[in-house]
Amino acid sequence: MPHPTLTPELIRADVADALGEDPADVPLDENLLDHGLDSVRLMSLLEGWRREHGVEASFADLAEDPVITAWTGLLGAK
Repeated sequence: MPHPTLTPELIRADVADALGEDPADVPLDENLLDHGLDSVRLMSLLEGWRREHGVEASFADLAEDPVITAWTGLLGAK
């Protein structure tokens, strides 16, 4: 059974949920570490995306450039 498609909007919503913020307050093109994302939350997000969307990116891939616009390709978002 194929996994549902991950989108930039869904990534943003998941990050916002992890940070306890409104998605509109989470920038698409800024470093998420500056907005409170830490390694534990990032790992939790990644595990959820792996489970729910079949993502194969590594933690190091995402941590290297913690920006949603950079993640879209890494996460296979459409």
